[in-house]
Amino acid sequence: AAGTDDAAAVLAKMHEMPVNDVFAENGRVREDNMMVHDMYLVQVKTPEESKYDWDYLNVLETIPAEKAFRPLEQSKCPLVTKG
Repeated sequence: AAGTDDAAAVLAKMHEMPVNDVFAENGRVREDNMMVHDMYLVQVKTPEESKYDWDYLNVLETIPAEKAFRPLEQSKCPLVTKG
């Protein structure tokens, strides 16, 4: 996506683009380079509740990324400019 292997350009592109993969939907890479995304509280289904292959979990709650990860303001990362 960045069209280069220059680390600074790749990192800048990573900060611009959303992360959508098998592990996260609409995640993002913050200024401290932490990838943040919603998290899920799940419960394993009973065999009777499971209706098809890989139907193992009930999502009980979605925890927004802002609550699931340490706030950027509390980051100790030297890449974060506080001011």
